[in-house]
Amino acid sequence: MAEQQSATLQNLLTEHRTFPPPEEFAAAANVDASVYQEAEADYQAFWAAQADRLHWETRWTQVLDWSNAPFAKWFVGGKLNVAYNCVDRHVEAGHGDQVAIHWVGEPGDTRDITYAQLKDEVCQAANALESLGVSSGDRVAIQLPMIPEAIVAMLACARIGAMHSVVFGGFSAAALRQRVEDAEAKVVITSDGQYRRGQAVPMKEKVDEGLEGTSSVEKVVVVRRVGDDLSDVPWNDERDIWWHDLVGKQSAEHTPQAFDSEHPLFILYTSGTTGKPKGILHTSGGYLTQCAYTHHVVFDHKPGEDVYWCTADIGWVTGHSYIVYGPLANRATQVVYEGTPNTPHEGRHWEIVQQYKVTKYYTAPTLIRTFMKWGDDIPAKYDLSSLKLIGSVGEPINPEAWVWYREHIGGGKTPVVDTWWQTETGAIMISPLPGVTAAKPGSAQRPLPGISAKVVDDQGNEVPHGGGGYLVLDRPWPSMLRGIWGDPERYKETYWARYADKGYYFAGDGAKYDDDGDIWLLGRVDDVMNVSGHRISTTEVESALVSHPNVAEAAVVGAPDPTTGQGIVAFVILRGSADDGAAGEQAIAELREHVAKEIGPIAKPRQIMVVPELPKTRSGKIMRRLLRDVAENRPIGDVTTLADSSVMDQIKERLTSGKGTED
Repeated sequence: MAEQQSATLQNLLTEHRTFPPPEEFAAAANVDASVYQEAEADYQAFWAAQADRLHWETRWTQVLDWSNAPFAKWFVGGKLNVAYNCVDRHVEAGHGDQVAIHWVGEPGDTRDITYAQLKDEVCQAANALESLGVSSGDRVAIQLPMIPEAIVAMLACARIGAMHSVVFGGFSAAALRQRVEDAEAKVVITSDGQYRRGQAVPMKEKVDEGLEGTSSVEKVVVVRRVGDDLSDVPWNDERDIWWHDLVGKQSAEHTPQAFDSEHPLFILYTSGTTGKPKGILHTSGGYLTQCAYTHHVVFDHKPGEDVYWCTADIGWVTGHSYIVYGPLANRATQVVYEGTPNTPHEGRHWEIVQQYKVTKYYTAPTLIRTFMKWGDDIPAKYDLSSLKLIGSVGEPINPEAWVWYREHIGGGKTPVVDTWWQTETGAIMISPLPGVTAAKPGSAQRPLPGISAKVVDDQGNEVPHGGGGYLVLDRPWPSMLRGIWGDPERYKETYWARYADKGYYFAGDGAKYDDDGDIWLLGRVDDVMNVSGHRISTTEVESALVSHPNVAEAAVVGAPDPTTGQGIVAFVILRGSADDGAAGEQAIAELREHVAKEIGPIAKPRQIMVVPELPKTRSGKIMRRLLRDVAENRPIGDVTTLADSSVMDQIKERLTSGKGTED
């Protein structure tokens, strides 16, 4: 037992189901299995070949300079313009009439924007920014809903060499202020408001509040989105300017300038659990190379044939890499949707898939589990036969949700790509290749060609197959972050210090190898529980709970326990009739036994609490920190980033009414 207890992370669940790609899909796939050998034989030559998929004004002289590790330089000496690669070159190649964006507003308004139209709008916006004095190296903060202007604004910044810092539309005034001040943004681009759940919600007044006391911002550009659906928009004549007044009068001609491969492209802040957010810095050449390549192979994207839809928000890295830069570099036609998945009804996503004949669909596991909770009958009402591939992103997907997704959304046949990557990595790192890999529910499986990752123990030694530990990246990759804005020491300390002697990047995620050597992500190391000396991942216990037919969703945290060190506290959303009175008590007792059977008695939850909802951010991440506050009977911490802050009140109410059993 001592040997078991010393394991870095217990490996508790096994999965034996596999789903090979359909023969027809595999035969037409963009890459085959040989790509792994090609990348391994000479990984720098491999990445040089992927960079050649882009247009370079000046070719590089060196693929990788790692002499100043951990600060990489990729495609050294090369020059390119990111916006030209995403827009102009497709128009010049004769594809100006192809739709780039099928935009769908929440109230039902739509716009189809061709590549030629997108080019004109990006050029106008670039001219507009330059007219405000924005130039190469300046920072522009963008807080916008999911409207075309958000994409145009990002590309306009890239075109003139200014860095954008996109702030998610649901973030508070204080979060905006932090990011504006840290980046010393010169211009802020926002809107009068946004539509959320059928309501027009103000944005401009929140931005004004966020900018109080800041000194760097010279102009605020405001997109008119909700118009008369909101009363007066607060206005400062000296500082504020309407987007349509500014951009609309600009020329649609703008000559893009080629920038160095390492020219900064954007800053994107990730909020740590405490303290100051980290401004993750990405640069141009390497980032665009890996975004474009991974979008090409993971989604098997066929330009001019596919209709692709990533459901993320541009406020997150997924929106940067797989709505803006990767798809547009690959000449994708894509759906961009403004609203929430249940407005005006719970079939909205499937209605859009049916309408636009979406072929590739990419979303978060939390949303997939929400669809499960809403019921199989909803997607069944729509024609989803256009879908050829579906993917997940954002956190590990439990096997049951994976199988449900494949069955009910993918028609029981489409490949599922479960992707692991981070804001910091910039692009997908670990994922099945849909035409090559026999997919395994719940596993991201293996690093993509050209990427190297390992699961290691506390000392940095690789664990054997069947063992658990920490996920590390053991060699540089093109889209890696180039540091934390203004704080190189924090960058080294946060990501490199743990395995400094080995030169490994530590992602902060737990992981395991199964017996086949496939990688399973086990969530953040912060979410590991120590029960009687066993280090147990929350992800595995949650997976075991969700595999029970009564459970729609689950979140698990560790709470102090006088006997075991930590006890497991589970929060579950039950399906339908299980959530009432005696049935509820019985269901909970059943669940505790089910976990013991699936994983082992060590993982049996001390307490299971039935809740109506889980606290989630608008990107769908479960805020376990708040659940730990409840489990440990502490005052509830900051709820400003939650999609619905009333959820915590409901959970506390359940707690006081005693709805949940305890050993």
